[in-house]
Amino acid sequence: MALPNQQTVDYPSFKLVIVGDGGTGKTAFVKRHLTGEFEKKYEPTIGVQVHQLDFFTNRGEIRFTCWDTAGQEKFGGLGDGYYIHGQCAIIMFDVATRLTYKNVAAWHRALCRVCGNIPIVLCGNKVDVKNRQVKAKEVTFHRKKNLQYYEISAKSNYNLEMPFLYLARELAGGPSLHFVDPVLAITRKMVSAVYTRFIIIVVYYMATRIYDSCILYACVFIIYVLVGMIMPYILIEVNIILYYFPIDSCL
Repeated sequence: MALPNQQTVDYPSFKLVIVGDGGTGKTAFVKRHLTGEFEKKYEPTIGVQVHQLDFFTNRGEIRFTCWDTAGQEKFGGLGDGYYIHGQCAIIMFDVATRLTYKNVAAWHRALCRVCGNIPIVLCGNKVDVKNRQVKAKEVTFHRKKNLQYYEISAKSNYNLEMPFLYLARELAGGPSLHFVDPVLAITRKMVSAVYTRFIIIVVYYMATRIYDSCILYACVFIIYVLVGMIMPYILIEVNIILYYFPIDSCL
């Protein structure tokens, strides 16, 4: 579904819903991909922020339209409208705050109620902190619900692409899909465009030559037909002339 005031693209695009309690790092996670920088100051998201993230793969480009919303109940009221038409999702919790992990089940229920059976990734953010409260062995929710789980850190840039890679494989490419360097991908695209133009020029040139040859052959054929039609009459006239004016009598 095309979103209002957003540019449509000619490659696969999917609505990605990012949910989780406030302060788990959802916005920092998205902005880390957008700008490459990490925002240390926490500013609660009010309402919904929509960002488009493009990734280059070995099978072409893919876009995730990320819907990042406020996790706090005081900014509630978004309801089902936030989840409608969601094609994939990320549920995020903070490994340094146990309550955010306990609330994962509620976020999961809300997603499934509206979106149904869509690919969902569970992410434990802030694994770089020293005072971790939710240990890796304690994270079991994903096993119960058959979800993919990744431990990530928006601050240290750890595993940040893995959730997107998993979702891209689930939605568009299968297990053989992988991300490629953007510069290399753009270079290949440019080379491909140049090569395509070269092929078009060659085909056009050959078609023109063939067209010219066809015209020539057509003209020869027409002349041949005309000569074939006229020649008998010419021969008859010659025979008549020779009959009345023999060559011997002219000598």
